[in-house]
Amino acid sequence: MLTRQFTETEADDLLRCICFKTGPPRAVGVEVEWLVHDLHDPHLPVRHHRLAAAYASLRALPLRSALTVEPGGQLELSSLPAGSLMECVDSVAADLTAVRAALHARDLTLTGLGQEPWQPPRRFLHDPRYDAMEAHFDRTGPAGRAMMCASASVQVCLDAGYEEPGPLGFGRRWRLAHLLGAVLVAAFANSPVQEGESTGWRSSRQAMWTDIDPVRALAPPLDAEPRAAWAAHVLDTPVMCVRSDGDAPWDAPEGLTFREWLRTGEPRRATREDLDYHLTTLFPPVRPRGHLELRMIDAQPGEDGWIVPLAVTTALFDDQEAAETAYRAVKSLAERAGSPPAPRNPLWADAARSGLTDPELREAAQTCFAAALEALPRLGATTEVQRAVAAFTDRHVAQGLSPADTSPAPGKDTSS
Repeated sequence: MLTRQFTETEADDLLRCICFKTGPPRAVGVEVEWLVHDLHDPHLPVRHHRLAAAYASLRALPLRSALTVEPGGQLELSSLPAGSLMECVDSVAADLTAVRAALHARDLTLTGLGQEPWQPPRRFLHDPRYDAMEAHFDRTGPAGRAMMCASASVQVCLDAGYEEPGPLGFGRRWRLAHLLGAVLVAAFANSPVQEGESTGWRSSRQAMWTDIDPVRALAPPLDAEPRAAWAAHVLDTPVMCVRSDGDAPWDAPEGLTFREWLRTGEPRRATREDLDYHLTTLFPPVRPRGHLELRMIDAQPGEDGWIVPLAVTTALFDDQEAAETAYRAVKSLAERAGSPPAPRNPLWADAARSGLTDPELREAAQTCFAAALEALPRLGATTEVQRAVAAFTDRHVAQGLSPADTSPAPGKDTSS
């Protein structure tokens, strides 16, 4: 039976509607990724059978968060949308306590670093999606494999916000995400080591994201209306693969964009499900999925280190006073963020390389973290969360340091 024709107009309309759902900011979520290391010697590679057995045991736990495994064996917990910051924190913290206990029983531990510091990238999962992804990224160098198999992050998910009047609609919140995003890269940079050697980047993870693909990891232009810019970006990005039935490999003609696929109907007709899948193969620093998914923050050290970027980012977006302060603080960075799009512009490159030693990023971070600290009580944050943010601010932001600047030297144990 022939598939009903899915048109370019339908695809454009869907992208504009489903990727940006506006309204009062109500929900917050977090996706926390971790490297998994041997509990007693994190330099040792963890064998496939150990990870497989450990993850089988984790799937039996009564978790509220979704537990998934990344291609290299990294572990991810994704919260449900929460009605408040503390609901999100408490839910994920409880799940992490259970996960850590189960892993420790198997002599494994979670490590909060943005990039695997000792082992080369290696695949743990093998399926058509990841085979196709690896083959696609290998065309442009080793960064894609490292992203897939050796990186970890804290991804903060926030509502797109009110529909505002003016030529950019709700673009102020969208613009804030991309300018503040560079500040978050710098403040939470935590991946200076790869395969036992210093890379020269405070966030090697962010540097790697910049190199994975000429288009796939880019943001659309910020000077355009967000819905139109994102829809055009999605349709004009090359297709990573065309899914097929059976054992046939998933591949695609090189350079075939989704728009061209819709227009030509080759190698087969594209469907709504193909568009949904295509969206999962785009990795911009801010990904609109109905809500805004901020993807630029390195995984953080310590059992509770992930809470600080979640709390700070939520405060700077969802507290009106803090959001105004943050927007004013980052507007001065716009010229450095103008072209090319993030993360390939000078602002984002400097954030990944220099962290908070960059004077402008340091000044913006200090203003933003101060605003977040003032906002957290208004958001109902507990004293413990406020103290964690204050301690991070004192140790890092006030000193112009990122976690990468205070991490143990290569060869030392950085496990949580």
